[in-house]
Amino acid sequence: MLKKLTVYDMQGKKIGEIDSLFNGKVHPALMAQAVQMYLANKRCGLASTKTRGEVSGGGKKPWRQKGTGRARAGSIRSPLWRHGGVVFGPHPRNFHYGLSPKIRNAALLSALNEKNNQELILVLDKIALPQAKSKELKKLLDGLKIKEKVLFIFNKMQEDFQKAARNIPTVAMAMASGLNALDVLKAKKIVFSRDALDFIAGRLKPIP
Repeated sequence: MLKKLTVYDMQGKKIGEIDSLFNGKVHPALMAQAVQMYLANKRCGLASTKTRGEVSGGGKKPWRQKGTGRARAGSIRSPLWRHGGVVFGPHPRNFHYGLSPKIRNAALLSALNEKNNQELILVLDKIALPQAKSKELKKLLDGLKIKEKVLFIFNKMQEDFQKAARNIPTVAMAMASGLNALDVLKAKKIVFSRDALDFIAGRLKPIP
């Protein structure tokens, strides 16, 4: 049975239902690929160690080669010594890589399909807070009975909403044009503005 999306007003009252765009298959492998890419691209890759040649000091041979009874040594910065260099240690690197737009969009659609299957997607007919205050946004969340982490998706930047959400750690925002699978999967519930849903409909195509 195809699920429908419930449309609410700003008071949290149900005003209707619309056909859901997210009744397709869920592809865990696609979502995993996309999430791994987004997380890898966030890595700074700044871990760094020094080799024996980079550690300060150690230019002088500690003792002569023969005749002391001690093991031969050429530098106090040998990896075998305390305070010596590191062998095969990490160095700054770039973890960035990409996936094709087709795969990224397919992963996003799959993530939205999963949320839709769990009935965790809501639609707001119009998003307009009376004031750019957290208390106004909390009223909206209470009206929608949302206590979990929620992602609001807009088609255009909402400065008033952004200001109101600053003091509420469970509220995240995203633009429909830049929405990705990681954003969707991190949130417990998804709230679309009506125009953002229309934009997503044009951006995504069903996965065969």
